[in-house]
Amino acid sequence: MKIHDLHPAPGSVAKKTRVGRGIAAGKGKTAGRGTKGQRARAGASIPAWFEGGQTPIHVRIPKLRGFRNINDIEYEVVNVGAISAAVEAGRLAAEGAAPVTVNADTLKEAGLVRRDRLPLKILGHGEVSAKLFVLADAFTKSAREKIEAAGGTAQVIEIPSEPTAALGIEPAADNG
Repeated sequence: MKIHDLHPAPGSVAKKTRVGRGIAAGKGKTAGRGTKGQRARAGASIPAWFEGGQTPIHVRIPKLRGFRNINDIEYEVVNVGAISAAVEAGRLAAEGAAPVTVNADTLKEAGLVRRDRLPLKILGHGEVSAKLFVLADAFTKSAREKIEAAGGTAQVIEIPSEPTAALGIEPAADNG
């Protein structure tokens, strides 16, 4: 085999298309650039993001401001001082010598929360004068301390992570 016998594989090399060499060549006259227009002219170098003078998309669309955390829990919050003020005003009442029961329903009736479908969180701003029994989804450390210092109870409402057995029925032992 000699060097003049070497050829590329059939179909691996394509001839360069020569444009603007007459109508018979297939790419003559306008040479594949269409008729008139900015890109038909010589020296047309238009950026990929250019939109012909209209306001470009990166200016039309507002910037993304922050982000929404999908794991964030939005609470309906109430301060212990506001609960104590409602007790003193008579909007939250105790029955007999028992402590005042405070939950999402009683707080909604007293006008301290708007939405009872959100989980309730008790914050520690203010002072507690009355004995309270508070049922909520979450407490701050200071709120829990102030409620318990006044002789009350702060109870967290816990949603069971797995189903529990009905009353009077013993749960089946795991055989595993």
